[in-house]
Amino acid sequence: MKRTLLKLLLVLVLLPLAAVAGDPAINGRWRLDLTRSTVLDGWSTADVVIQLADSKVGFRYDMTWHSTKVAASQTVDTAQAVDLTNFFRIDQRHMAVYAQPKSAARVQATWIDGGRTLRIEAQVPLETSQGNTTMRVYQEFRLQEGNAELVLIELHNTRSRPLVYHFTKVAEAAAKK
Repeated sequence: MKRTLLKLLLVLVLLPLAAVAGDPAINGRWRLDLTRSTVLDGWSTADVVIQLADSKVGFRYDMTWHSTKVAASQTVDTAQAVDLTNFFRIDQRHMAVYAQPKSAARVQATWIDGGRTLRIEAQVPLETSQGNTTMRVYQEFRLQEGNAELVLIELHNTRSRPLVYHFTKVAEAAAKK
């Protein structure tokens, strides 16, 4: 009886921990499939590199437009909200809307769907041609069945339609080229 109770207690303690952990299959380099994604006039290629480390999720964006190369990094934390200066959005260049200088976005990240989807919500202070404003951004990075595709769905309070980006996993050997 004690053993059964101990096993049950162990399961009850570990189950919530497992529910909040991200699927390690999301780690690695993901390449944007331009033909299946929302149109991005400002980019000819776009990769996102995702790295899990405990409750933190690191993102590195490597993007090009002709000879212009842009790299941006940010880390979110699923254990607590973080403040990020210059919260990166793929459409940032396309929209010509940029982070307010000396401001930070409040960002909350949570694993849902058993760790297969990373939900990110951010309040992003922006500088536009009409003045300063705050944009509410909702993102879901959804790892698809088979772990070879990643879909990013992004909603802005300033848009009536979502932005949808399809990524495919890049093999390590191809990523080094």
